[in-house]
Amino acid sequence: MKLHELQNTFNRQARKRVGRGDGSGNGRTAGRGDKGAGARSGAKRRPYFEGGQIPLIRRLPKRGFNNANHIEFEVVNLDILEANFEAGAEINRAVLEERGLLGKEPLPLKVLSMGELTKSFKVTADKFSAQAKAKIEAAGGTVNQLMLSHEEAKAAKHAAHVACKHKKAALAAAAAKVEK
Repeated sequence: MKLHELQNTFNRQARKRVGRGDGSGNGRTAGRGDKGAGARSGAKRRPYFEGGQIPLIRRLPKRGFNNANHIEFEVVNLDILEANFEAGAEINRAVLEERGLLGKEPLPLKVLSMGELTKSFKVTADKFSAQAKAKIEAAGGTVNQLMLSHEEAKAAKHAAHVACKHKKAALAAAAAKVEK
């Protein structure tokens, strides 16, 4: 066997040698067409480019609304608490994670009212539905809500706004006093 007799064990397609004269079939413009961005070196098209036509994503109608302030919660129902804990238990995020009752994402915890409650628990969570809160307290348990309710959050925001206004007014009065 000689070097010129060696062959690959699998076929490889030969490289397309462009711009080697008109007789090759890929001469002159080298298969790139005439002019435009595609004829230039470094030309790229973004994925789903439709040749200047209005793209599909812009042709489709828009529906709905995505609230930027929406909070997603990890949800636990009362029937799950009833089935997995004994009476008088202290239930919080750490205990629920330890028992594998929560997902892996660190979302705030909300307790919902599905199911009946016969045992009393001390439950600590970020949020409670009104019915869940009522059912826990009716069974003799206690509720510790960490996150503010909508009304409380609104009141706190308003109080902070008013305090900021008073602070600005006091600073302005002090500055006016210093100037005199």
